[in-house]
Amino acid sequence: MVRSVWRSQAESDDARAQAQGRAYRENLGWREAVSLAQDIIASAAPRNGRPRVSFEFFPPKSEALEGQLWESIRKLEALGPSFVSVTYGAGGSTRDRTHRTVARIVSETTLKPAAHLTCVAASRDEVDAVLRDYWRAGVRKIVALRGDPPGGVGMPYLQHPRGYASAIDLVEAASRVGAFDISVAVHPEKHPSSPTFEHDIDNFKRKLAAGATRGISQFFFDETVFLRFRDRLARAGVYAPVLPGIMPVTNVKGLRKMVDACGASLPRWMVKLCEGLDDDPETRRLVAAVTTAQLCARLAAEGIEDFHFYTLNRADLTLAICRILGVRAQQVTA
Repeated sequence: MVRSVWRSQAESDDARAQAQGRAYRENLGWREAVSLAQDIIASAAPRNGRPRVSFEFFPPKSEALEGQLWESIRKLEALGPSFVSVTYGAGGSTRDRTHRTVARIVSETTLKPAAHLTCVAASRDEVDAVLRDYWRAGVRKIVALRGDPPGGVGMPYLQHPRGYASAIDLVEAASRVGAFDISVAVHPEKHPSSPTFEHDIDNFKRKLAAGATRGISQFFFDETVFLRFRDRLARAGVYAPVLPGIMPVTNVKGLRKMVDACGASLPRWMVKLCEGLDDDPETRRLVAAVTTAQLCARLAAEGIEDFHFYTLNRADLTLAICRILGVRAQQVTA
């Protein structure tokens, strides 16, 4: 029997309110807020000690952003992540930049890159060629996704006339080309275009049967969302690893579009916490660090030992949260 420990919603809300109130009342600074988060985490440490972490980056659009990305990569490399993923843009729009970024990670760092690959706007032959190029370059990890249509999320998906139809087909293709370690997407709050949770879980099962190793979840902000999804998977007989997708939020306004597009929910308490902070980025970052660390702590208390961070190509917040979680810099050797 799968273990599930559920607090009542009232208990969860009360605990969250008390912790948040203590952190932000009287304009507490970083030291006090971090101390609070560490108190929470001390009672919820992963059973095997140090959590495992992984990070997502996206290809930069300019030379200045390229510098920011590589500064972040260098800083986060020191934490010894399990892997780092590099995304594709909607419609495969950043394909070449993704390839260049992944190739540079292979050649210039100790990191294990997981290249995102989609079915969008590419023939089967083109996708297979990319997979072979990755394999020859030393890339052994792939994140296989159907991908968003060129018009963005919400637009109809149009299969390339000679392309793969789904992430399931893409996983099968990657498995044929090489012994890739393949991750796929899962949605704890259901994919926006999926009719039911059961349909979503069936798709995940088929991806696993095709050769996928694990799921990486869409971001969420309430641990019960992920834990209920984990229970749904267990009831369906699915025990493959699923990494929770963690996104530190410093800009609720900017997040709303992402939330609407991917079907995630934005808790009212988070919106309330950020009210009146539009012109106060320092406090927004403090709020983001503490609330994200608390989320990870509550997941750790339920046996979660892996965390996948959506970094948005910025290292500072992720570094702070990882430090609170007990993930510190390791010796990096060339």
